Amino acid sequence: MRMKSDDYVKFLTEQFVRYMNQPKSERKRRREAKRKSRTAFRNEMFGLLPNALGHYANRIKRARLRLPWRPKLFR
Repeated sequence: MRMKSDDYVKFLTEQFVRYMNQPKSERKRRREAKRKSRTAFRNEMFGLLPNALGHYANRIKRARLRLPWRPKLFR
């Protein structure tokens, strides 16, 4: 089912009026909540690969600090 152009304009007008009738603090709170719920840009572009590489790097770093001797891999 297709919307006619006048129906679409009516819909947009209703949405705009509803938005403008909200208190400013409510609009700001919703904007902040939407911003916080967004995924990180690097995850959006590259998936979980950056997260996995960071996790792996942290594991190596922790292992390096924990070992009293240093294998060739960590030098």
